[in-house]
Amino acid sequence: MVRLQWATHLHWGLLAWVGGVALQLQQRALWPALACALLAAVALALLRGRHVLLQCAGLAALAWAITGGHALLRSPSIAPQLEGRDLDVVGVVQAMPQRQDVGWRFRFEVEEAWLADQALPVPALIPREVYLGWYAASLRDEAQAQQAVPEPVQAGERWRFRVRLKAPHGQRNPRGFDYELWLWEQGIRATGYVRQGRADPQPERLGATFRHPVEWARQQVRDRLLTRLGGASGDGPGDGLKAAGILAALVTGDQAAIDRSDWDVFRATGVSHLMSISGVHVTMLAWLAAALASGLWRRSAWWGRAWALRWPAPQVGAVVGVTVATLYALFSGWGVPAQRTVAMLAVVALLRLSARDWHWRVVWGLAAAVVVTLDPWALLQPGFWLSFVAVGVLLLTERSTQEATALPVLEPERTVMEDVCTDRVPNGPGRHAAVPAMVLQRVVGLLREQAVVTLALTPLTVLFFGQVSLVGLLANLVAIPWITLLVTPLALLGVLLPVLWDAAQACLQPLAWLLAWLAAWPGASWQMPMPPWPLAVLALVGSTVALVPGPRSWRVWGLPLALPAVLWTAPRPAPGSFELLAADVGQGNAVLVRTARHSLLYDAGPRYSPESDAGHRVLVPLLAQAGEKLDVLMLSHRDSDHTGGAAAVLAMQPQARLWSSLEPEHALLRGRAVQRCEAGQRWVWDGVQFEVLHPLAEDFERSRKSNALSCVLRIQAATGSAILAGDIEAAQERELRVRGLSAVDFWLVPHHGSKTSSTPELLQDLQPAVALAQAGYRNRFGHPAPAVVARYRQAGIAWYDTSHCGAATWRSDAPRTLHCERAENQRYWHHVPPP
Repeated sequence: MVRLQWATHLHWGLLAWVGGVALQLQQRALWPALACALLAAVALALLRGRHVLLQCAGLAALAWAITGGHALLRSPSIAPQLEGRDLDVVGVVQAMPQRQDVGWRFRFEVEEAWLADQALPVPALIPREVYLGWYAASLRDEAQAQQAVPEPVQAGERWRFRVRLKAPHGQRNPRGFDYELWLWEQGIRATGYVRQGRADPQPERLGATFRHPVEWARQQVRDRLLTRLGGASGDGPGDGLKAAGILAALVTGDQAAIDRSDWDVFRATGVSHLMSISGVHVTMLAWLAAALASGLWRRSAWWGRAWALRWPAPQVGAVVGVTVATLYALFSGWGVPAQRTVAMLAVVALLRLSARDWHWRVVWGLAAAVVVTLDPWALLQPGFWLSFVAVGVLLLTERSTQEATALPVLEPERTVMEDVCTDRVPNGPGRHAAVPAMVLQRVVGLLREQAVVTLALTPLTVLFFGQVSLVGLLANLVAIPWITLLVTPLALLGVLLPVLWDAAQACLQPLAWLLAWLAAWPGASWQMPMPPWPLAVLALVGSTVALVPGPRSWRVWGLPLALPAVLWTAPRPAPGSFELLAADVGQGNAVLVRTARHSLLYDAGPRYSPESDAGHRVLVPLLAQAGEKLDVLMLSHRDSDHTGGAAAVLAMQPQARLWSSLEPEHALLRGRAVQRCEAGQRWVWDGVQFEVLHPLAEDFERSRKSNALSCVLRIQAATGSAILAGDIEAAQERELRVRGLSAVDFWLVPHHGSKTSSTPELLQDLQPAVALAQAGYRNRFGHPAPAVVARYRQAGIAWYDTSHCGAATWRSDAPRTLHCERAENQRYWHHVPPP
């Protein structure tokens, strides 16, 4: 056993290293290379000190410098002057394409690029790795668009495309998915699409290459699997779950093959981590391979007794386990989560091969330090924390010191198979009686471990997802062994013997029925507001205290520590005031209005594609993480950039009353009571007055386009006022002025800043302190128009738009202040749009 004091010092050093990486990730801008080098020199000087605090400070500073240098080596983004320009590029497809509704998305390695026959340097102006979309031509009929999907490119092929690129820009919402971080971590520094206009040259396949052979093989396997089992949209094994997509995800890592409805079932039952190539999946496969190899090594006479003594079975199992995990991770796409898991397993295996008994804290800490050194941005991913906290809590809660001396991940000698294969099971008449007892003991142990992990990870699950699956313990107890020991091996062996894919599909059927049944239970999952991270950490400490063996007198304090996170609610405006949150939904409107006890959502954002909309991607998670219960959903008019996410919002918020100017035959109104917006309607919530200013009742009788029927809502409090104007244009602005308009503090710019709106006369009447346009970055309509932006600024009005601001928060008690998500939570990997 390594001396405890030395192990303690090493443990604190590893924590200091991880802490240095974490602090560096909070930087708004990267330090220059010279500053990182100077900091590294200071760190090395501190490491020479004898005091443990100086050494820890040196390790933290060195980690800071190395992480900064790691980031500086990333390829620069596309030059701003080339964004949105028609570029001709030649390059190689890096990875198998993924189906995206009516097209394909794939990574592309640019080798050469031209702008109007002028060569551009790569990667100085054009990044080497880009993420391209190749979609069907724009068609009104979705069925025709589905039939016009271009043929998929093959990984390793060289192509010539005409493309339009832009900087890696994503939507920024409070605690929402950070798409720009994902692109940064993948090394992608530009996104774009293939041009297919009449004046554009057709995409040209220049030939196959021998580059990226693993990706080529993945694509061949995925396509064979989907073809054999009926495709990603074929009939599923039961209750709507589609086997082909699930098996494609398990074998090749193509998560896009799984239907969104299936993901809803997996999230409700807490088994999402099993349906992709996650750390748990790779680890379990490594554990199985290690157990099998170790058992065969002990029992086989092929190697001879000398080899068995020279190379112990646990070490053989560790090497085989890491090898299998690496091969599986490579074939599944070598995703970042899989890379982290392989690095962790390699560290554990190397420590075991050193023939020393390492304290579990050293093994755990060293694995974490290696992972964050190779991938510093893993610290910002939920998967990293869920994996390492689960392992740490399991080790911490082990009752005997012997059980807690090494990670259980590559410990095949602890399995039933190993016990049967060794002298732990006595020979003679009692041998067969001992096996059932040992199996029962192992099953009880698995039940205990699953319960411990479920309870320990609940605070983190609430912090990251705002949801706890109340049936997750039961679902995981069945799904983990079923998927890992049965379905996944059959699916992988199906690569060699395709008939086994049919067997894997058949094995999925009973599990699919069980998961669908559990997901349909009332209260299968508990939605709750996502607490601030300090409260979640406090709850994690509380759950650990309750689980760690010790005196009951201090274990009971675990519950009070968890209560603040469980009982936390998002702060609301004071009575007599209100708050607006304009979500970043791209090219569309969606504004959440909150008073002390009521909530209204004005518009529901755009529909991005036949299978994706702002409701599922932005608004449903945003409302869930704040614990919002909508009283009213007001849809200003029928355009899809205002109603695209309404169905998803209404499915999540069935109690919400629907107000709109939609025609009675609209699909959203079928089977649902609706209140038509008409000027003069008024109500009061918590001392805040709401009034509909437009349209008039007679406007619905005229033949007018949808923009002219936009519901215009005025919100008035004692401290401030706001108007949400939909897509009204100049004619409607004149009507509002004729009926009389008073000054306002916040003004949602009509029609996203189009030239058809925001007349000078209206701005003179309103004199808003703050104007916000909700528009997508580099959208095809050119919103907001530069002339309109200049008009607002010349009038002395503070101008904002969501492409520069991200989600925007405005409060009536601070009417001249607007809080921008991009400005307040800027990090160095985030895109800063040009003014």
